[in-house]
Order: sequence, then C-alpha cells, then structure tokens
Amino acid sequence: MTTLDNLPIDKTATVTAVGGEGSLRQHFLDMGIIPSAAVTMVKHAPMGDPVEVRVHGYELTLRVGDARKIAVDDVRDASEERDDPQARKPVPHPGLGEGGRFHDKDEENPLPEGETVLFALVGNQNCGKTTLFNQLTGSNQHVGNFPGVTVDRKDGVVRGHSEALVTDLPGIYSMSPYSSEELVTRRFLLDERPRGIINIVDATNVERNLYLTMQLMELGMPMVLALNMMDEVEGNGGTIDVNEMEKLLGIPVVPISAVKNEGIAELVDHALHVARFQEPPVRQDFCAPDEHDGAVHRCLHSIMALIEDHAERAGIPARFAASKLAEGDALVSERLDLDQNEKDALEHIVCQMEAERGLDRAAAIADMRFSFIGKVCSRTVVKPKESREHARSMALDRVLTGPLTAIPAFVGIMALVFWLTFNVVGAWLSEALDAGIGALTDAVAGALAAAQVNEVLQSLVIDGVFNGVGSVVGFLPIIVTLFFFLSLLEDSGYMARVAFVMDKLLRRIGLSGRSIVPMLVGFGCTVPAVMASRTLPSERDRKMTIMLTPFMSCSAKLPIYAFFTAAFFPSDGAVVMVGLYFGGIAAGVIVALLMRRTMFSGEAVPFVMELPNYRMPSPRSVGQLLWEKAKDFLERAFTVIFLATIVIWFMQTFDFGLNVVADSADSMLAVVAGWIAPLFAPLGFGDWRVSTALVTGVMAKESVVSTLSILFGSTESLVAALTPLAAFSLLVFCLLYTPCIAAIASVRRELGGTWALGMAFGQLGVAWIAAFGVRGVGLALGMGTAGAASAAVAAAVVVLVVFAVRRVRRRGGAAAACDGACAGCASAGSCRRIEVVDVQADEAAGDTTRS
Repeated sequence: MTTLDNLPIDKTATVTAVGGEGSLRQHFLDMGIIPSAAVTMVKHAPMGDPVEVRVHGYELTLRVGDARKIAVDDVRDASEERDDPQARKPVPHPGLGEGGRFHDKDEENPLPEGETVLFALVGNQNCGKTTLFNQLTGSNQHVGNFPGVTVDRKDGVVRGHSEALVTDLPGIYSMSPYSSEELVTRRFLLDERPRGIINIVDATNVERNLYLTMQLMELGMPMVLALNMMDEVEGNGGTIDVNEMEKLLGIPVVPISAVKNEGIAELVDHALHVARFQEPPVRQDFCAPDEHDGAVHRCLHSIMALIEDHAERAGIPARFAASKLAEGDALVSERLDLDQNEKDALEHIVCQMEAERGLDRAAAIADMRFSFIGKVCSRTVVKPKESREHARSMALDRVLTGPLTAIPAFVGIMALVFWLTFNVVGAWLSEALDAGIGALTDAVAGALAAAQVNEVLQSLVIDGVFNGVGSVVGFLPIIVTLFFFLSLLEDSGYMARVAFVMDKLLRRIGLSGRSIVPMLVGFGCTVPAVMASRTLPSERDRKMTIMLTPFMSCSAKLPIYAFFTAAFFPSDGAVVMVGLYFGGIAAGVIVALLMRRTMFSGEAVPFVMELPNYRMPSPRSVGQLLWEKAKDFLERAFTVIFLATIVIWFMQTFDFGLNVVADSADSMLAVVAGWIAPLFAPLGFGDWRVSTALVTGVMAKESVVSTLSILFGSTESLVAALTPLAAFSLLVFCLLYTPCIAAIASVRRELGGTWALGMAFGQLGVAWIAAFGVRGVGLALGMGTAGAASAAVAAAVVVLVVFAVRRVRRRGGAAAACDGACAGCASAGSCRRIEVVDVQADEAAGDTTRS
C-alpha cells in the first residue's frame, strides 16, 4: 500500500482510505475521491506541486501534501474502460405530452393560476450553466471557462414566459459548506424555497455531476434535469438512454446543447409543468436496504424518524437533513436545534452505522451516493471515446503546463498581450480616436468663436468638457483591447492552468494558486477582481487576495501611464511601462510577505480545483464582455468624470467671491489644494494642481489625466512644471495609492467598512513610501528617466531574491538540524512525514509505546 503522492504518472490505483479532516476531507469525498474509487496520476506541476489526477472521468488538482493523506493500492497501468458504442442505441426522448408520467398524481398541489414561478438554476462548475441562463432569459452574462465565474446569484425572466423567473446560482459540486458559493446556493434553496429547480448536468461527465443531483432531489422540490453538451457526447460516439434515466431518477430529463440553443424550449416546457403542478421527484431515497446489510439505510431512516419534527419546524426536508447529519454537517445540526438527548441518540445511530459499514460517516454517505450513480450510469450511459476537446487539451497542456515550458509560456503570453495592447492594436486605435477627438474639438471651438459665445462658456465646453473628458475617452481602445485578450485567456480555460502552474510560487507568499485569477482580472478592473475572490474557499485567502488585488495595475490607470510616458519618457516608454506593471506586482509580493507574518499568519487554503478542457472562446461572450466594459467606461466618462471635470473647471475658474480669476493660482481650487500639497512636496510634486488631480483620481483613476489637462492647459506646461524624476515618482504613487471609490465600495461590500478604510489608507501609505524611495534613489544616484525606473524594479527584485535565499537557508538549516538529531532519517526534511500524536492522551490511557 502507498499514498497518492507516490503514484507514478500514467498509473492507476484504487483508493483505500481518505485521510484528513473537516471540510477539506468532505470536499475530497464529494469530488469522488472515495474508498474503492480508481484514480490516475496525470501529471505534476512544473515546480512539482500540485499534482493533477483523473477520477470519475475528469481532471482534478490537489497538493502533494493533501495527496499524501490518500492511501491507494493495486497500482496498475492506466486504461480507459469504455462501453461498446454499439451496445446501446439512442432512444427518442419523450415529448411534453408524457411529462409527469413518473410522478404520483395524488401528491400534486397545483399553484394558483397566474402565480409567479421562481426557478433555481443549479449545477457544477464548468457545465454551461451561465450559457443556459443566457438562453433562458436572453440576458448576456459573461461566460468564462474557469471554475467559479458566477460568484453571485443572477436573476432574469424566462423568455416568452413573463410569469417565470430564473436565478442563476454559483456553480457547486455538492451541498456541503466548503466554499462561499456552496453557502450561497444552499441558503437560497433552503430559505427562499424556489418553486422548481433546473439542474444542469455536463453530459460528457454524468457520473460526477449526478452527485449534486442526488442531493438536490433530497430537497423534494419540483425538478428537471438538463443534460447539456449532448452534441459533444454523440459527436464522440457516446449516447445516453434518457428514458431509462428518467425512470431511475423519477424526474424529467431533457437533452440539450446550451451553446447551440437546442432543446431549450422543451426544457422550459417540462420545468413549467413540474413547477405549476408542484410534482416532487418520485425518488428521494437512494440507500438500498439490501446493500451492505442495510447499514446506511437503517441509519438514515432512523435519523429521519428522530428529527422529523425538528426538520419540519426548521423548514428543511427530513431526508436532506438526515443525510447531512449523517455526514456531520454542523450547520444543519445547529439549525435543527436538537436537545442533548437527541444529539446523543444521533451519535449512537451513526456510530452503529460506521461499525457495520466499515467506513466513517462521511465516506459511507459518499459511497452510498456514488454506488447509486454507478448503477444509473451502467444502465443508461454509453461512454464516448476520448473527446476531441480532451485530446486537444492534453496536447496543449504538454506545452502550457510542461515542466520546462510552463513558466516561459506564461511570461511569453502575457508579454504578447501587453505588447499588442500598448504598441500595436490598442495604440493604433487610440491614436486614431485621439485624432478624431482633436478634430471635433477644433471644429466646436471654431463654431463657438464664430457664434461669439461668452468666453466663460467657451472655456467650459472646450477646456472643461473636451479637454477633460476627451483626454480620457481617447484611451478607450487600449482598455477594450486589454479586456479582449484577458477574456480570450479566461474563456479558453488557460486561466485555470495558470492557477495550477503558479500555486507553489504563490504559496511562498501565503496564497493559493487560485488567487492568481482574481489578480489577473485585476489588471482589467479591480471591482470584478474583488468579486472573483469569492471563488476562494478560505476566508483568510479571500481577504488577503482582496487586499493585494489593487496593487495590480487596472486598466483605468493606463491613461495615466500612457499620458506621462508620452510626455516625459517618449524614448523609454516601454521600459517605464513594464517597470510600472512589474513594480506593482513586486510591491504586492512584499506587502503579502508582511501580511503573512502579521495579520494573515498561517498556510494557504488547499488547492483543489477542476481543470476544464480548453474550448474556443465564444465570439458572443467576448463581444458582450467588451461591450459591457466599453459601456461602463463611457458611462463613467460622461457621469463621474464629466461631473468631476465640471467641478474642477468651476473651482479653477472662480475665486471664493465667484469672480473669474485671471490666474488659476488665485482660484478657490488652488486655495483648497494648497492645504494638502505640502504632503507631496517631499515626493517632488508639491504643485497644487497635481494634488488636485490625485484627489479626483480617487473618484476615477482616469480623472487624473482629465484634471491635469484642465489645470495645466497643455502637455508643455506640465513638462515644464515637473522634472522627469518627479514625473516617475508621481507615476509610482499613482500605481500604488488608494484605488477608485468603486473599488473601495466593492471591498466594503465584501469585507466591511473597516477593511475598506484600512486598505484605502494602507495603500496611500505604501504609495507615499515607495514614491519617496524612488525619488531618493534617483537623487542619490543622479539618475534620469529609465535609470530610476530600472533601479526601482531592481531594488524590488533584490528584496525578493534576498527573502527567497533566506527562506532556502532557513529550510536547509532546519533539515541539517533534523539530520543531526535523527540519525535514522532517510533524507533531509523527512520529519515532515512523521505523524504527530497526542502523547499526553496516550499516557493517560496507559499507552506509552508511541511516547
């Protein structure tokens, strides 16, 4: 017998025991890693950790340390055991006229005519749930190919049925409370009690998806099963006997293709039928009385009899509550409010089941579910040959996650994205738009002058609106181009591979590989990046990721970078731009190391994630995302930025007596900004106009450019007011200081006001210190433009290298100490594998053998 971490690549073994404890172990069981399951080692990450395994027909990642807790035996060569595609022919699916034929008509409780019907759309991650939601409602939610794209519930009206509403819930694997998505889904189903459930299942992997289906059926709600991606199943030589599956499950089963909009109308008809007549699933009990001498069957039915009255008062279906109590679900136990005698009786029932079954409670329940799923699949599913999508994914992964090619490929892909954005596509489009805005500005200025419009009004229109808002709108192509490439990476499934490759590296700073995705999204916009952190199952990792995300340069900062590099560093623009991006990453790493040693001590959350197949990005999805981001940018440009521009123009044009000033230095704006300008004087930009721009930048980062354009009037005036070193110091400050008000609001929504304020003032302090350091280095060394940028980046790299060397030496010293103390150690660091036991407890019990 060995452990999963020692299983060679391309070898299959049988799981004999699943170690660990708590929600992580339950998550492993829910994902199909149960005793007697076959598991295949697919590959190791480039740094050796984590590993990718195949179980129940899909790929799953986990860390070596967690794989070490899973015992396996019967190691053998990996083989694909598939049914003969000719063994079972496709069976025509029943039409709507047969809907409900498996239901008990005596239990029907039709809804009043005209009552609104609310459906919950529930399914695993990466099963096409959001695509189906878009087809059902006609909405255009962004669809990604990374686990957990839907991080909150979305509501819509079913097309053609104004009385039917559908709520798209986060993708989950089970109803166990492992992550925040599962809690959101479970609370919605138990507390809001929708009239029906639309359970979407990936038809290419029915075995894994039905695990959630069984738990949903235990809720006793009207339900219809949508077999998505049936076109892929049939295209690869497989089939599913839908009629037989309906008989075994006791719910309507509808084959669909959400991408191709096939079967959607039939799905809606069946869903409305079961909801209007309130037809519960015929089968809600999956424990066979003759299986394993009925141990699990007796346990669950005894629990149901014990808690029936409590479950009714709590509004939880007794069958669902019983299975969750048997698993050891603390949240359900707390909600049922059992007295001590009932808790003791419950524990006695479960212990008896464990003794009879030979498995612990959680493993026994998971085994019961997968046993039933195995019977259903054996009678209804003809597995297809290896799909084209999977074969293509394996071929791409040999390069994109290969031991020698993964990191260079990631660096190369991101470098290509930024080069195309800033030097080719985005830059060319931005120049064209700038030329158009300039021509329009000249035309309007000429028209106003010819019409002899009041000079103050002319100043408002030209200096306020066109110079202010127009200077920001000109950067729209760069922002849209960056989002375009990030969307391609996300939709294709590459983001999940980045998380897999970067996990070990991020663990050095206390984060999980899954944190890389919110951070990469942060290069587009901080607000969705903060929301994307909801996919992290650990509250510690989620908070830490949210606090670090604003250090990634969002697209709203691009206008600032582009404006200053064009004005001050035209020949070194690429060096400065790259230095800023990597400088933000380096600053985030340094802050992460500090936070890990203080408020976020401890280890990162275990890395358990499905790796989806690579898929061609949907043109509709990508186009919709670009439209949403462009629309959001333009809305801000003509609302928040427009308002800020008008306010700035007004305060710059008038004094406190509302008299037009000849010199803006006499304006009310100069007086107010003069109060905070001394704070920035040590950084090299104590000009009150710069201070004003930084304040407006808190409203929207793009406002920095529009404000400077209004206050200085021309780029030449700005260049005359700042030295190149001061300009670079200002860029560093803009890179790191307080994010926009929308980002602060999103952090407040996720973590609360205290965390939002702490982040805002914390980043302000970090930005001031960094800008002061850059200016000090530049002055001490007499550097100019690119020299200061290179020195700043080099300093950050040196800090990281020193930290890494100290870590390696510390580990080496610990290993040496280990070898010196324990002559029996086989290798340095092997003490990490020794199980720590409670010696005092053993001695108290009279057992001193392990002491």
